[in-house]
Amino acid sequence: DGSPISRLAIIQKLEKASGKNLLDSFITEKLVQMEADAKKIVVSNDEINGEIKKIEDQILAQGSTLDAALAGQGMSMDDLKKQIILQKEVEKLVADKITVTDEEVAQYIKDNKISIPKEQEAAASDQIKNELRNQKLNKEVDALIITLKSQAKIRYFVNY
Repeated sequence: DGSPISRLAIIQKLEKASGKNLLDSFITEKLVQMEADAKKIVVSNDEINGEIKKIEDQILAQGSTLDAALAGQGMSMDDLKKQIILQKEVEKLVADKITVTDEEVAQYIKDNKISIPKEQEAAASDQIKNELRNQKLNKEVDALIITLKSQAKIRYFVNY
């Protein structure tokens, strides 16, 4: 009907819908960054570019381009780099707590009754090892974030 919708109305709606999650995300990023700085953890350009290359290869294999995928997500290359840096910092913060042994892989195969063809044992083992590592990584990251939040003095000026 031609009546305007104010920017403030949009912002209020967005805050109501996503404010708590977004604020929590910002707090987590800040706490991780502070912890990484305190432990002198640095993410090199080579690490960032390596991750971008992996992502790009996966997207190309699906028949798309990195630029198109980023646009589809509403992200820029800088956003992706920041996300990779955060991910790498978190991984480095918990890296000493994440090891996957061959025994764990064998137990996983046994517990899940996985049959692996003889010629594919190494590849399957590597894939399972990566899966178990990612599970442990997620568990340790969650624990780290809970610890960082419990140790931080966080003051909220707005409640969502």
